[in-house]
Amino acid sequence: MDQNLVTSQQNDFVVHTFGCKVNTYDGGLIQKNMATNGFKLGISRLSLDNLDKAKTQIHILNTCAVTAEATKEAVKTIRKIKAQQPFSTIVVTGCAAQVDTGAFENLPGADLVIANSHKGLLPDLLKKHFRGELQQKTFKSNIFKKEELEADGGEEASHTRTFLKIQDGCNSFCSFCIIPYARGKSRSISIAHIVEKVNQVVAEGKKEVVLTGVHIGDYEDNGKNMDDLVEAVLARTTISRVRLSSLEPIEISDRLLAMYENPRLCAHFHMSIQAADTETLHQMKRKYSENEVEAALHKISKVKDVFVGMDVIAGFPSETEEQFENTYKRLSETPWTRLHVFPYSERSGTRAAIMDQVPHHVRKERAARLRELSLHRFQAEALKQVGNVHQTLILNKASRKAEGLTRNYWPVRLNLSEEKLKELSGREVQVKITGVNFETGEGQLEGVIL
Repeated sequence: MDQNLVTSQQNDFVVHTFGCKVNTYDGGLIQKNMATNGFKLGISRLSLDNLDKAKTQIHILNTCAVTAEATKEAVKTIRKIKAQQPFSTIVVTGCAAQVDTGAFENLPGADLVIANSHKGLLPDLLKKHFRGELQQKTFKSNIFKKEELEADGGEEASHTRTFLKIQDGCNSFCSFCIIPYARGKSRSISIAHIVEKVNQVVAEGKKEVVLTGVHIGDYEDNGKNMDDLVEAVLARTTISRVRLSSLEPIEISDRLLAMYENPRLCAHFHMSIQAADTETLHQMKRKYSENEVEAALHKISKVKDVFVGMDVIAGFPSETEEQFENTYKRLSETPWTRLHVFPYSERSGTRAAIMDQVPHHVRKERAARLRELSLHRFQAEALKQVGNVHQTLILNKASRKAEGLTRNYWPVRLNLSEEKLKELSGREVQVKITGVNFETGEGQLEGVIL
């Protein structure tokens, strides 16, 4: 490569990833593509409040668009970076660049806007930008025509676990969700390619892979589905830990549940249910009923030592008090571990944004009740862990306090020296849970290495 294309002042780059696990995967892809094209990865963890003002860097914002607030956060980040490093180059890519393009096109701090439709061209567009060859700032086209899946990302520098994208896009068009317009139609990476990637992860010494996507229940490879993929990964790789990202109730098959008898398939479910009232689910354009939510949770509860997290929206448009109470009652009576509660937030471009809105104070009140329900459940389940022994992965975290993650997704605080943490980071060890610290937040498991 001609070194004049990217000067020493311009080739130091940092990727700032916002949002979901699929974006984490895409962040790894950006890092790989940039490094392959002669750019140099800088420090992966930066304090935006105290950037080195003497440095000129490329800042790549891999944005999220799931809520309007996510786009506002990206705009705020751009302004903060430019205030600290006025001569740095800022590239906006990801979902917000695709669906909220206008928020960045006229923003002086954003030097390039490269939507998901053009994300694979990012290094080449940057080189042309530095050579003064570009006549425009924004690169975007119809995302529904995109077939490319960018199948070779997956790992941001310094991550202990590897997120592996198996599928992208979504065909569901739920009434509250903008993501199909940000990522396009559902398309999947072949089982053979995924098995090859997992084996590469094993060769690199990693212990855990998270199979992720925008809607992994849509996975399809020449007539084979997600269950076939999971079976293949367990049979044709030796990875120590396989974890699945979000699933919907109707995607929990008896065949999949039977695979959890293999301890390598982590006993952890993240359920995207959003509500437990049939009429509310219908308004959301979800493809299941409250009875199917309840049935799935009872089936999952039979998996040994299972941890179940669930996404729930509070105050969805048109949700009546009676419908909310139905969701609350069903959740209080079903088995799970923790709720991730989101007060409904209007998202322009979606059907829900033009429906009858629940007042903001009511959304907050309903969210608070669900969070209180979750807190009591989570703390009760945490106390049940005391005395248990878990296979625990020691995480490489920014915090100096050592933390591990059990196979069934309980974070555990460990009292380790900095030297011991460095030695054990990325390794799986036996940990006995000795107690729960309730002094901060909802509760933190504490343990000792056996």
